[in-house]
This record gives sequence, structure tokens and C-alpha cells, in this order.
Amino acid sequence: MAFVIAEPCIGVKDTACVNACPVDCIHPRRDEADFETSAMLYINPIECIDCGACVPACPVQAIYAEGDVPERWLDFVKINAAIYAK
Repeated sequence: MAFVIAEPCIGVKDTACVNACPVDCIHPRRDEADFETSAMLYINPIECIDCGACVPACPVQAIYAEGDVPERWLDFVKINAAIYAK
């Protein structure tokens, strides 16, 4: 099970979670070309090691374990997965 970033990240893109991630699975980073055009950050479900280090680092409480995503944001499980299915 991977972690998922949900709606509170939209428009915020605080990168504290990126800095907290020990495996660099949260993108786009500020130094990546698509950072400015991306509405939010996404967690690569294949690279995520389920450590949870990103959860307390998120200032807007947008990160959840896949099984704990609030019902109103369940679409973000698919949205996050689709980003990396390309």
C-alpha cells in the first residue's frame, strides 16, 4: 500500500514532504520542469516504501495511507496512480 496525496495539496505544493521522503518518490520537485504547471504533488506508488515520513511533514494534512483516504477524496487514489501509469 502506498501513500496518496489528496485535495488539500492543490495549489499549495509545499515541498516539506519531498524533503522528508527518504526514497525521493514525491514529484514534481521544485527543480523539475513540470513543477510550475502541476496543480499538486504526487507519490509514486511503486517507489513509495510506506514509511510514512511524509505524513507529519505535510503542513496541510493532504497525505494519507491508501486505505485511510477520506471518502470525499477517494478519487485521488486513482489520480495519483494515473500520473505514474503513463
